[in-house]
Amino acid sequence: MLYALKKTKSDRIVDGILYGGLILFSLATLFPIYFVIIMSITPYTEVLRNGGFVIFPNVFTFEAFKTIFGSNVVPKALQVTVFITIVGTACNLAITTMLAYPLSKKFLPGRNIVLMGIVFTMLFSGGIIPTYLVVKGTGLMNSLWALIIPGLVSSFNMLIMKTFFEGLPNEIEEAAKVDGCNDFGTLLRIVLPLSMPIIATLGLFYGVNHWNAYFGGIMYLTDRELYPLQVVLRNMIISPTVSQELAVPQSSLNALPPETIKMATVVVAIVPVMIIYPFLQKYFVKGMLLGAVKG
Repeated sequence: MLYALKKTKSDRIVDGILYGGLILFSLATLFPIYFVIIMSITPYTEVLRNGGFVIFPNVFTFEAFKTIFGSNVVPKALQVTVFITIVGTACNLAITTMLAYPLSKKFLPGRNIVLMGIVFTMLFSGGIIPTYLVVKGTGLMNSLWALIIPGLVSSFNMLIMKTFFEGLPNEIEEAAKVDGCNDFGTLLRIVLPLSMPIIATLGLFYGVNHWNAYFGGIMYLTDRELYPLQVVLRNMIISPTVSQELAVPQSSLNALPPETIKMATVVVAIVPVMIIYPFLQKYFVKGMLLGAVKG
């Protein structure tokens, strides 16, 4: 027999307040993104007519996107960012997996010492200057690998993956070894296919971190051809003239306000992540629950 709970008037009022608060919070979160997109496709005359603040423009234009993709700076920076994100995320996941899997085995000699050393790095780090000296001393300056190798493993992400591996049934790995698989074969053929939720979750973490990284580019890169997209966007924001950063004549930008060019570049920087995230969301939620909760 099914029983239905009957909500009282006070319950409905509380539900209304909660839903209303969530709706307002969602609108407050989405409004900045909406405003950036609208400003990137709004003509200059429309911006001036509305006092520089447009919510519902009457006319749309894509001249800002034609301008930034017409220069060599933004497309080149986008290629660099895509390379860093794809290659960096692949390296991050490979090294994190190879570190987390053996540390998930309690019979590993020296396991506790290694884990203590990893946790120590979460509490204390060398700082900016020692890291810069290490990058310089290893010859990574002015190289895209300087944006990948220094942050090759995140201690926090490694511990999440280790916890996930510890939750897998030992019987599966024992059966694989009975069938003749060694440790490496067991990892590739058995463990990794079962670990897609946590791999997708940490891949999203690493990927977004690489995509949004700009501090490393400022610190370690001097060749403007190697600047990632976020560094180009940062330089456009602080530069007095957008044409200087885009390496195009100022006359070609007279019909567009600098803010429109900047907003269009921001859209180019955020749209790829917004497109990819919905496809990884189910893995993201499942991976965080399985990897972070142990009981």
